[in-house]
Amino acid sequence: MNEVWNSLPKTNVERSYNHANCRVTMDEHALRGLSPTSDSTAQRRALAYFEQMKQTEDGWRICGSALTQGVQHDDHVKFFCFQILEHFIRTRYRTADPAHQTQLKEILLQWLQQQCGSEKSEKTFIRNKAAQLFSLVFVIDFPHKWLSFFTDLHPLLNYGSKIVDIYLRILVAIDTEVVDREIVHTGEEYQRNTLIKDAMRDHSVTEMVDTWYQILTTYENTCPEVTCLCLEVVGAYVSWINITLIANDRFVSLLLRYLGVDVLRESACDCLLEIISKGMDPMAKTELIESLIKVLENAGVLPPKEDEDIDFMAKLAKLINGVGTNLLNGWNKLIKARDTENAQKVFQSANSKLPLMLRFLGDEDDDISATVTEYVHDYITTLKQIPNGSQIYKSQLESIIYILIQKFEYDDSYNFEREGEDEVMFMEYRKQLKVIFDNIAQLDNQVMLATIHQLVMTTLRQWEGIEFTKVELAVKLLYNLGESIPANQSNHFLGDSTKVTAMKEMMTTLVTSRVVGHSHFAVALQVFETISRYDKFFNLEPQHIPEIIAAFLDERGLRNHNVNLRSRTSYLFSRFIKAVRGHLHPYTEEILKSLQDLMVIAPVDNGHPALLSSDDKLFIYESAGVLIVASQFPPQKKQLLMKTLLAPTIEKFKSVLAKLCVEREEDQQLEYAEIVSQCISFASRTSKAFHTQQTMKQCGCEACYLEALQVFLHALDTPYQRQIVHSAVRQYLHRMIVCLETTVLPFIPIAVEHLLKGCSAKDIQEFIPLINQIIGKFKKVIVPFLQEVFMPVVTTIFTVLMQPVDVQDTQAAKEKQTLQRSYFHFLQSLVTNDVVEVISNQSPQDSHRVLLTVVEGAVNFPDPVSQKICFAILKKLVETWGGEDGPAGFRDFIYKNIIPACFVAPLKSTFDLNDGQTFLALQEDGALLKTILSQQGGEAYRFLQQDYLPSLQIVPELCQEFCQALQQTESKVFRNYFKAFLLRLKS
Repeated sequence: MNEVWNSLPKTNVERSYNHANCRVTMDEHALRGLSPTSDSTAQRRALAYFEQMKQTEDGWRICGSALTQGVQHDDHVKFFCFQILEHFIRTRYRTADPAHQTQLKEILLQWLQQQCGSEKSEKTFIRNKAAQLFSLVFVIDFPHKWLSFFTDLHPLLNYGSKIVDIYLRILVAIDTEVVDREIVHTGEEYQRNTLIKDAMRDHSVTEMVDTWYQILTTYENTCPEVTCLCLEVVGAYVSWINITLIANDRFVSLLLRYLGVDVLRESACDCLLEIISKGMDPMAKTELIESLIKVLENAGVLPPKEDEDIDFMAKLAKLINGVGTNLLNGWNKLIKARDTENAQKVFQSANSKLPLMLRFLGDEDDDISATVTEYVHDYITTLKQIPNGSQIYKSQLESIIYILIQKFEYDDSYNFEREGEDEVMFMEYRKQLKVIFDNIAQLDNQVMLATIHQLVMTTLRQWEGIEFTKVELAVKLLYNLGESIPANQSNHFLGDSTKVTAMKEMMTTLVTSRVVGHSHFAVALQVFETISRYDKFFNLEPQHIPEIIAAFLDERGLRNHNVNLRSRTSYLFSRFIKAVRGHLHPYTEEILKSLQDLMVIAPVDNGHPALLSSDDKLFIYESAGVLIVASQFPPQKKQLLMKTLLAPTIEKFKSVLAKLCVEREEDQQLEYAEIVSQCISFASRTSKAFHTQQTMKQCGCEACYLEALQVFLHALDTPYQRQIVHSAVRQYLHRMIVCLETTVLPFIPIAVEHLLKGCSAKDIQEFIPLINQIIGKFKKVIVPFLQEVFMPVVTTIFTVLMQPVDVQDTQAAKEKQTLQRSYFHFLQSLVTNDVVEVISNQSPQDSHRVLLTVVEGAVNFPDPVSQKICFAILKKLVETWGGEDGPAGFRDFIYKNIIPACFVAPLKSTFDLNDGQTFLALQEDGALLKTILSQQGGEAYRFLQQDYLPSLQIVPELCQEFCQALQQTESKVFRNYFKAFLLRLKS
């Protein structure tokens, strides 16, 4: 140790800092703030001191002295000192005076020397930080300035396990800095790392490997922590050093011996995995793997014992997964190289390991099973590429399928009532298994279909005497077939007779077995899910529909005791009703009658809680609407049924709105407002049965919804909870614009007037899609109204945007940004729907202000989506107004504002030309310039070449080049030129 230390030259600075009379004390008062128990004031003082020490010229030396002189015993202070040294290394060490560089290395080595005589080891986080500092200096100095780095450290290994531990941590830190593939490196760092690895191979690796062997043999019985850490280092470095240094008798015999030592075998297993994962020739790797597996089998490690420790089992599973994936990856490489003979040998090797893979795949512990799914996936993918692979290896496929089926079943510990972390993990595991199912089905759907068919038929014929988990499993697998096996025109009951026959048999058995009435809700729910997935079956076999509808409506479905089943079934019922609506006419009134108690609007007065939530009821109302519209009743009867359906919502709305308008308690106001909102939403949801005004007219239901609209508009006058109520009214108006079309127009002005009063950012943001829908639907018809309402809308938007926002309120800032984008969407809706006169017919001052907001959005709003919209608006305006007939002053506006915006915006630092969204904005910008040139001709060309571009200090030759490109190249070519042009200006 002393020889190593003394071999380093001492600098004057270092000597002075080692003299007792030159010892520099640190601010102990500030350092007390490093304690986790210190108050915020002390922590701020410590942070300020930390920043001061980082910037102070001698801060790193003061901290180095504190570490080497042993004056600080608090772990947090030590860590503080190491952080100051780290800052110096990262920011100043590379360019520091050589004397200072030497002193820094002396500090690290002296600290390391002190660990030899220390009675106890430093805390792990201190050792890791020290190791990191060694690695940071290493990557800067090795090999040119500190070629002896490893030879300086190796003699210290004789001083005991504390030094060995730190040495190994240094090697781990170096691996992190130089080799770790999960860390993204710059091109310069990649070159540096390559140089370092080459130098290590030439000068250090052989000796380093010898130290590993020495460490392993020295500490295997006395210090398992060090031995395991050494195995981690071997595994990390084996990926880039000569494999023969490790894959030899002396190391392999050690690893095999360690597989029999409880405290070492997991680390040994990880190390073996790293060895076989090393990049090498496929045949050489296959030979290595075969020899390794043979040795493990002879040693009794593989296959694992039934009572093997679960943690070690997980490591073995990981090893076998690595064996399989590495072999199959080698097969791929050989196939690409067209070496089919050796590829066959490698595949046979992978295939021969299948019993081991199946052992782990079928393990009762799901984590162990999931570990080998990558091997399974790669194996199936490989079979897809082998001619007749599924037939040649059919028995292997069937073995995998049977194990997957077993693992897909819920185990006894699954808590259906209160799903926690374990349950979530199992569902994720199920998803992994389903991916494998799908891949097998793609490889050979006949094998999959035959297996599932046999299981389903056997299970459903005797479901009452079987565990519920097995019943759920059979139904779930039938459900999954819908995604696993391709359908003919999205219908599994058309086409190939074998598949259709099997699917029909399974669905018929599912329906007639009455398994939907299973007492466990998980089974019943899965049956409903499966019925909804295969709804086309019922259009071919409509005789089963009444039984299924009955199951949905009674205690098996919507009236089940389980709230989760009721909730999900409400949605599935809606889907089923839509799918089979053509067969429901004979049962329409009976179904509607059965649904009445489910559609009662809260609060329920009978003291019993509602069976369905308000969200669930939306599906029931929608189903009721579909039933009425799809029925074969005459329009008069449909109108009567629809009025009967809507009447309770309207009556409830009236009574609760009256209470809301006089209520003073905020909590009660909120409850009333939510009920009012529900009433409107339920009525709105029934209208989803109609797609156009024509549909509503044909059913004779226009009057019903028009009457409801007139009633619901009264909600806009409510003084309380306006956001909740207005949102519901807006949604109803959206639907009525679709279903009533021009009939709704007389009600638009009053609705808009109320919706604009006292708006928040969120209110106006939600209002803009409504006004955009109105513009898109009615276009010229609505122009007089739009001209009248345009400036009030704009003024409201900018009133909200001008409201001050707390800089800490990120949500409010985000809402404002979204509102600004919505404003530009509003203007874009006007120009794209050819009602641009709404803007031009405003007062000249107002029109000009609006146009300036668009230019401002294109230039100063650092949101590429909004900028793209703004350029698109300006382009459309130039197309419409850029000729002789445009509004007065617009031609001047083009030259004073629009053309400058086309250059100022993309030249800003916030305009990232390499960002995808920003490039789309640039495309609109270029298209705008092209449009200006086509509209303004030579005048625009001369303005650009002679006036504007020179004002940007662009040389005449480049001005001319740009103008020629703008005039002569097609749009696609120009957009790429424009980007290159701007990059030149920015550079």
